[in-house]
Amino acid sequence: MKYSPMLLFVAVWHLLVYCPIAHANWHPNGFLFELGVLDYAGGNTVHISSGVAGLVSTVLLGHRKGFGSEVFKPYNILFTFVGCCMLWVGWFGFNAGSAFAANERAAFALLMTQLATSASALSWLATEWVVRGHPSVSAILSGAIAGLVAITPAAGYVDQTGAFFIGFLAGPICYFGAQVKHRLGYDDALDAFGVHAIGGVTGGILTGFFATDKVAPGVHSVFYSHAGSLLGARQLGMQLVGIAFSAGWSAVLSYIILKSIDLSWGLRVSEAEEEAGLDITLHKETLVVDGETDKSDLSVVEIARLSEPLELPPTESKNVDCI
Repeated sequence: MKYSPMLLFVAVWHLLVYCPIAHANWHPNGFLFELGVLDYAGGNTVHISSGVAGLVSTVLLGHRKGFGSEVFKPYNILFTFVGCCMLWVGWFGFNAGSAFAANERAAFALLMTQLATSASALSWLATEWVVRGHPSVSAILSGAIAGLVAITPAAGYVDQTGAFFIGFLAGPICYFGAQVKHRLGYDDALDAFGVHAIGGVTGGILTGFFATDKVAPGVHSVFYSHAGSLLGARQLGMQLVGIAFSAGWSAVLSYIILKSIDLSWGLRVSEAEEEAGLDITLHKETLVVDGETDKSDLSVVEIARLSEPLELPPTESKNVDCI
């Protein structure tokens, strides 16, 4: 996506998509809040809305060159690891901070976040190990993010049992959710839909099963309502209403915003710019490794020419003693 249209989309999306969903879920006069929908830190407001917007974006933009025929691997798994660790720690503020106080509920939300994330990291790893035949660092990192997403709507409403099962189920559900793109042919590069939308839906639904009044007085759920009470079933129904509204509102408005920008400005870069790399073509900068050519001041044509394989003259092999 072009950079300037992307900035415009983010600004308009924030006002027309995020803010109405946040008001509906969290404001005392919001209709989802009045219905009793439980969304502690943003499963509907943040993850489902943005994940669905990501899906709409990738469908409108189309897939990257080579999608489906090439294997796209992380540029640097160490960078990925460090980034995930920073995200994990930052999420404690995201979830625990939703208590708006340094109190017992904030501490409990932090602990439930840690528990669910750990369980999801291991269950995703186990799932991928069984399916692909080998474990990987990227698997456990993806599972951790899936757990962070899934526990977000539930962190302040569930106990350790609920947190464990939410994380444990989120791992394989999000793993298989992330594989849907290969069957349907949409290029969700960072699994915004597969992890964030599906993880948010998973956490929102399971909140309706595991929320307990021992953690948040006055809440009910399927597993923690009084015998014979329909309050748990009602809560599960309200969770589904909140999920459906958030996903539907984001899908419709995101499509309208993106389509309007595409018709008036254009969204996708040219094939030559994509081939050369967006860091270079849009920002005139790139990561330069020792021995490589700095391409930041070159044109797209010059960059493409540098990318062509060089024909080197044959050289004689020499025996070299290794110390």
